[in-house]
Amino acid sequence: MYFTQCADAKVEALSDSLQTTMAKWKGHIPMPLPLELYTSSTFIGLFVEEQMAEVLKSFAADFATEATSKADVHVEPHKKQLHVTLAYHFQASHLPVLEKLAKNVDASAGCDWLAVLLSRDIRFANHETLQVLYPYVPQNDDELELVQGDFIFMSPVEQTTASEGWLYGTSLGSGLSGLLPENYVSRADESDTWVVHGSHSFLNCASPSTSGSTVGGLLFDGQLNDSLLDSFMDPSSLSGLCPPMQVSRPSGQPSLSKMRMFVCRHGERMDVVFGKHWVTQCFDSKGRYIRSNLNMPSSLPARSGGQRDYDKDCPITVFGSTQARLVGEALLESSTTLDFVYCSPSLRCVQTAHNILQGLQQEGKTKIRVEPGLFEWTKWVSGTCLPTWIPPAELAAANLSVDTTYRPHIPISKLAVSESYDTYISRSFQATREILTECKSLGNTVLIVAHASSLEACTRQIQGLTPQNSKDFVQVVRKIPYLGFCACEEMGDTGVWQLVDPPILPLTHGPNHSFNWREMLMHD
Repeated sequence: MYFTQCADAKVEALSDSLQTTMAKWKGHIPMPLPLELYTSSTFIGLFVEEQMAEVLKSFAADFATEATSKADVHVEPHKKQLHVTLAYHFQASHLPVLEKLAKNVDASAGCDWLAVLLSRDIRFANHETLQVLYPYVPQNDDELELVQGDFIFMSPVEQTTASEGWLYGTSLGSGLSGLLPENYVSRADESDTWVVHGSHSFLNCASPSTSGSTVGGLLFDGQLNDSLLDSFMDPSSLSGLCPPMQVSRPSGQPSLSKMRMFVCRHGERMDVVFGKHWVTQCFDSKGRYIRSNLNMPSSLPARSGGQRDYDKDCPITVFGSTQARLVGEALLESSTTLDFVYCSPSLRCVQTAHNILQGLQQEGKTKIRVEPGLFEWTKWVSGTCLPTWIPPAELAAANLSVDTTYRPHIPISKLAVSESYDTYISRSFQATREILTECKSLGNTVLIVAHASSLEACTRQIQGLTPQNSKDFVQVVRKIPYLGFCACEEMGDTGVWQLVDPPILPLTHGPNHSFNWREMLMHD
C-alpha cells in the first residue's frame, strides 16, 4: 500500500490505469502467493517470499508508468517489503496468544488477491478518525450536531479549544466543525472513511463477500491489533454498548458570591517556540542578549546566576505577553477587579501575571505575590535540581509588579526534586487553601497564575472532590492551552467551592511557523 496526491478530476484516469495494468498481468502472477510467517516482540505478519515479491514490485512499477501516461499522476513504485500485518504494537503479555492465532492461519490455502484504488481527503490525513455512537442535538452555538454512524475527524492541534470531556472535530457527513461530547464517539479505523474507486481480482473471481474464498491483498497495517484481541477471542463481548452519560455544560453567569478565584496558565513560552537551545543562540560570548526573531522579547531581566539560569526558567514570548494583555483587557471589559494576584515563581508566570494586570489597568495598583507552593509538579523538571528563580526583589527591579514584602506559605526550601504525585497534589491544595484563607474578608476576587496542571490541582479538592489518579490527571493537563482560564466561586460560607463560567471568553490561536524569505523566495 502506498499513497500519492491526485486531483479529483484525474481519479477516473487513474482507475483506468490500474485496470489496464491488471489486464496486462492477468495470469502472470501464480496463485496462491507463497507467504512466510514472521513474529517479533511488537509485530506479527505474513511476508511474501522474496522471489515473488520482486514480481509484485514489477507489477507496481508498471502501474506507476501507466498512471504517468494516462492520468499524468506521479506514483512512486512500491519498494518496501510486501506483507500482511496481523498484529502490531501489542502488549508483551499478549504475544503468546497472538502468535498462536497467527500460526493457525493456513498461509498455503488458496485465496484471492485484490488491487484496490482508494482515496481519502488530504485535509484530514493527520487527524484521528472517530465514529458517532449516539445522536446529539447541540445545546450551544459552538457545538456540533451528531448523527449516529457518521464519522468525525479530530486533530490534536484543535483540542486546545475543548474543555474536559469534550472534543473539537469535523463531521464527514456535513463538513461542519464544533465541540462534541467525548463519550458519544468511539475510535474508528482511518480506512473506514476512504472511498473505493476500483477493486480488481488477480483471479477474476466474484465479489469476495459472495465467493466463499479468503481474501488477501492490499491490507492496512494494524487492522488486527491489540485493541481487537478480546473481541477476536470472544465475539459475545460486543453484544451490548453502554448508554451515553448525561451531558451537561455550565451556563449563565456566576451568581454573586463572597469570594471568586480564577486560575490561569501562563502565556506562550520561549523554549517551546524556539527550542530548548534558544539560550545559546540568543546570548553572545559576553553574555549579552540578542534577539533573532520578532516574537522574542526585546530585553530580558538580568540574572545574578547568568543566562544559563534561563535553561530551566524561560520567559514568555512577545505573543505570550500579548495573550496575557488580551485576558486582562477582557477582564476589564467584564468589569472584573482583582483584589489579589498570586503566581508561581517561574518567570513565565510572573510575566504573564504582570501583563494581565497591564491589560486590566491595575499595574502598580495590585502587586503580584510570588508563591513557590504554586510551582508545577517537580517530577517534570529535568535534571537533579530545581530551577534557580529570580528573587522578588530582582523581579521588582526589572519593573515587574511584584510584592517584595510577601512571605510565602510554602517557601522554596520545602520543594523537593522529583516529588511524588500525591505530594504535588497535597502541596497545591495546601497553597490554594492558605491563599484563600489569607484573602478571606479582605477581598472578593483572587487570581492565581501558574501552570497547566494548576487549573486541576488548585480547584479539584476545594470542591470537596478527591484527586484523580496521575494518568487521568496528565490527560487533563495536556488539553489546557496557554492562558487556559477557569473560575471558582464559594458557595455561601460553607467553605465548599464550585466551578462556574469565567467572566471572559476563551483565547484560541493557531500555529504560525517561522518564515525565512531567503529560503522561500530566492531561487536560482
